[in-house]
Amino acid sequence: MSANVSITRRATFAAAHILCRDDWSDEKNREVFGACTTDHGHNYVIEVTVGGVLDPDTGMVVNLKHVDAVLRREFVDAVDHRHLNRDVEFLRGVIPTAENVAMAAFHRLEPHFKPARLMKVRVVETENNAAEVTAE
Repeated sequence: MSANVSITRRATFAAAHILCRDDWSDEKNREVFGACTTDHGHNYVIEVTVGGVLDPDTGMVVNLKHVDAVLRREFVDAVDHRHLNRDVEFLRGVIPTAENVAMAAFHRLEPHFKPARLMKVRVVETENNAAEVTAE
């Protein structure tokens, strides 16, 4: 009997951002985004959950070294110690909310775990705020 199993890998990164829309007034941006309308940064945590069937030869869904390498190469290296609005090509034109950062990470990471499947990306922005994107 085979069962689906999932593993989760965690990494951290530090990044700055600003939440605002250029087409809105300063007043409307402050009303919607509050204090986040000025440059500030976070120490983020990203958690990646990959699932699939256990490989009978290794006892693993996917090698954690592979998950870690993909996570760093495809996402963390691009955002760590960067300004998300200005320095990260795949976030250009996107308001870098925790939700949008999680969505961008999911789309960048998703193709790299076959035959296993990316199940979830969770981005923790602060101890009180996290966003999750799950596979459909």
